[in-house]
Amino acid sequence: MSGILAFALHYEGAFNKNSLGGVSEAARLADELGCEAHGVVIGDVSDDLAASLGNYGATKVFRARDVPEGLAQPVVDVMAKVIDDNGHDYALFGGGLLGFEIGAGLAARLNAGVTMEVTQVNVADGRLTAERPIHGDSSISTSHYKDRGIIIGRLNAFETAAPSDATAKVEDVDVQLSEFSTKAKMVQRGEARGEDIDIEGANILVAGGRGLGRPEGFELCEALAAALGGAVAATRAVVDAGWYPYSTQIGQTGKTVSPKLYLAAGISGAIQHKVGFQSSENIVAINKDSNAPIFEYSDLGIVGDLNKILPKLTDAVKAKKG
Repeated sequence: MSGILAFALHYEGAFNKNSLGGVSEAARLADELGCEAHGVVIGDVSDDLAASLGNYGATKVFRARDVPEGLAQPVVDVMAKVIDDNGHDYALFGGGLLGFEIGAGLAARLNAGVTMEVTQVNVADGRLTAERPIHGDSSISTSHYKDRGIIIGRLNAFETAAPSDATAKVEDVDVQLSEFSTKAKMVQRGEARGEDIDIEGANILVAGGRGLGRPEGFELCEALAAALGGAVAATRAVVDAGWYPYSTQIGQTGKTVSPKLYLAAGISGAIQHKVGFQSSENIVAINKDSNAPIFEYSDLGIVGDLNKILPKLTDAVKAKKG
């Protein structure tokens, strides 16, 4: 067993949450397999930043300084060379659209098996298996790999380990990019967060659905979120209706979150929405319909008029905070 290679995406001098989760997961699995977890970074990454992946279990980090960032094909070139030169059996990605694109290209380049939207990786008989939900998350599919495997996690599926004091050895690699990999150029790079709030990283989310009745209903969610120190999220139905920004959409076609508290106000609980927040630690639902599906998987359900409950809850939180 030669090891696991995890891709780490960086932005403005820091690695994002899902990349650190991916490195942490690779380290956990490598420990079970009796091999090493390595990282790979692209572009202008300082020695200290690259070595800091050792805090999350990577023993070595391969750095391609002269390769353009943010584009999939150059990263495929880099990772294919690193894997071929070092004999890695698996490549692991924490999630995100860029990870999906790189992973798919890498699987085609290496003739490897690939599984996307993975929520759990296990060790069985000395090999990795990857689980992903299918049929609207009603069933689980398990992937086994004959040779090399490419594993791409669902957003927030892999938990970030508590950082240690360990550091990783940094090794620079020179890669001759394929001609087609140089055709696209990055013009501008940024992150759309919606009012500069990262709902994927929020510990507390107050989500609103059609039960709010009108766009102004989100003012109740915003007030409660502000009192709790959290952020506001929404369902697809309300963002499609123009009630709230698309950047806040949770669900199968939106974002996947795993906050400590997910408070759903006026959300019926369709399976497409459930898949986006089901890994939350605590789920609280407020709905006037006692038969709403969301109560089936809530830790606490409140049947009542959210227009009366949310303001009182907001006042109670403010009073508790003094």
